[in-house]
Amino acid sequence: MSLNRCKNGHMFSSRKYGDTCPYCNTNLERSDFRNNKRLMLDDPDKTLSISGVDENVDPVTGWLVCIEGAQYGKDFKIRAGKNFIGRADNMHIQILGDNAISRINHAAISYDSKNRNTYLLPGDSSGLAYLNGEAVYSPVELQAFSVIEMGQSKFIFIPLCGEHFEWSGEQNQERDE
Repeated sequence: MSLNRCKNGHMFSSRKYGDTCPYCNTNLERSDFRNNKRLMLDDPDKTLSISGVDENVDPVTGWLVCIEGAQYGKDFKIRAGKNFIGRADNMHIQILGDNAISRINHAAISYDSKNRNTYLLPGDSSGLAYLNGEAVYSPVELQAFSVIEMGQSKFIFIPLCGEHFEWSGEQNQERDE
């Protein structure tokens, strides 16, 4: 879990709240790390080149969009490799507000960059995931606009990578998580 500290000393999850402190509503100072040197962005109107700044980019391969449930209208990014789904902070896809979804590993979505396929996998928890109304007991390939049900929520799968597009080069490596 990535923690931030605001200028008032509050600690909070950057994954959950971004750069805004949920306690005092202050924004963190934006900074750029290049070759272990900190560059403060004092002028917000100044245009800076960002090419090569973040060498650890993990590009999106698709999205889950909540079409029914507590997170209605929210999108969740899918990355290469396994994306574990649950309510806990350490899940790649964290779905809050639906207590019928297991905290850890309710299901997983895996993008295989070598074969350019996306799969829905059952999780380790007692909760079931459904694909287009059918329970998922073994990995099943997802198609564009497939409907996934978990707990009291429904999601639609929107692919980016696959037959017609693929990230190239070093950015196409899978996560070690």
